[in-house]
Amino acid sequence: MKENKLSGRIWFNLVLFALVGQLAWNVENMYFNTFLYNKIYAGVSQTAVDGAIPVMRAISLMVALSAATAVLTTFVMGTLSDRLQKRKQFISIGYILWGVITAAFGLISREHIAALFHLSDEVKILSVTVWIVIFMDCIMTFMGSTSNDSVFNAWVTDITTPQTRPKVESLFAALPIVAMGLVVGVGSFAQSGAIGYDVFFLCLGGFVIVCGVIGLFTLQEPAHREKQSSANYWSDLFYGFRPSVIKNNPKLYLALASLGFFSIAVQVFFPYLLIYLQYVILPASEGIAFLSAPFIVCAVVSVAVMVGGILLLLKIGAKNKTGALLPAGVCFVFGLAALRFAQNLQTLLLAVAPTVVGYAVLMIMLNASVRDFTPMSKAGQFQGIRMIFYVLIPMVVGPALGSYAAATSSVVYTDEYNVVQHVPTSEMFLYAAAVAALVFLPLAFLIKKGFAPLDQDGENK
Repeated sequence: MKENKLSGRIWFNLVLFALVGQLAWNVENMYFNTFLYNKIYAGVSQTAVDGAIPVMRAISLMVALSAATAVLTTFVMGTLSDRLQKRKQFISIGYILWGVITAAFGLISREHIAALFHLSDEVKILSVTVWIVIFMDCIMTFMGSTSNDSVFNAWVTDITTPQTRPKVESLFAALPIVAMGLVVGVGSFAQSGAIGYDVFFLCLGGFVIVCGVIGLFTLQEPAHREKQSSANYWSDLFYGFRPSVIKNNPKLYLALASLGFFSIAVQVFFPYLLIYLQYVILPASEGIAFLSAPFIVCAVVSVAVMVGGILLLLKIGAKNKTGALLPAGVCFVFGLAALRFAQNLQTLLLAVAPTVVGYAVLMIMLNASVRDFTPMSKAGQFQGIRMIFYVLIPMVVGPALGSYAAATSSVVYTDEYNVVQHVPTSEMFLYAAAVAALVFLPLAFLIKKGFAPLDQDGENK
């Protein structure tokens, strides 16, 4: 029987690895996109842009291929960690290699690629550089998915109980916001050109490496796990696809379906969010006095609604998940729809408040439910199934919808080199709201079945 209280050492590792993992993922999900947009495509001629893959398409493709890599990696490495019973080594060494690959992005530029491959044609230089970035992103994703998505998440499932998971998921919901603040705070200097992307990536990579080294001394293997994998590795690899497994775990797959629709909605706008802020919202906000009373009041009200709404719904969700999930879903859909009509930073702040409340509570409750319904002895094997719903489908479908919204829009940006680029538009939030509304379909069936977690033997209560 696992304790319903986590030790200080476990909390330290939860905070450390979750925060550093979120820092790395936030940089990949947000700044690799601006890296392509502001660095790789910057300064090239219209001929090069017209002859190479369009930048919005390149971003969408990079996200999709990264997602596919993440899911395949999680299946293979999660199942392997179950069989080898070596969570610590996979996590620590994986983080070290993850940091090395992240730092290597600081060396990528059109000039370096042209010199390395002896290229002189500007279309070829741009095309090869873009594909190098996409390839390196997949390599980085392999390292991150091995250490974080598959094995660290399996480790978290191993060391938590249904009683401790809401607290852990609350932490995990808060850390991405903290990580995003840290990344945006530092990354904005790279995005604006105040520091180079090379310095930005080198510093982040070094931070991830240090985290992995610390883990070699602080992480402990869960003592309670029983090895129940079959003799056939390939059978274990595809365990979650068996019809009998799906039939015996309906609540798990309904929770995953709800998580999937939620994640698709997020990915419709998230990869393009910083570009949208940089080229649409901030230029439209030039006349706003950010230190004026109306703007300060707007910001304070927005933050108060976010904090108060999240805390209230989480308090309700501790006793009644239905009472938290339904209002959170409504907030998320309404907030996304409202973002469509936000014309500047001030109105965007008001629309962000319900969006963030819905986003945070849905992410906490749905991820906690997935852990509650995951058979304990198969935690590693089910991480791949989770990644299909949480990463693969969302990161293929979502960015494609966002890219379509931008491609069908007449809004363009002409840079200082007179090169015309499409920019993300507010229409992407309407697409996201439509997808978010689909969360209620599987959620209705899940509510009907109830949220009672599996017991320690993996049986439904």
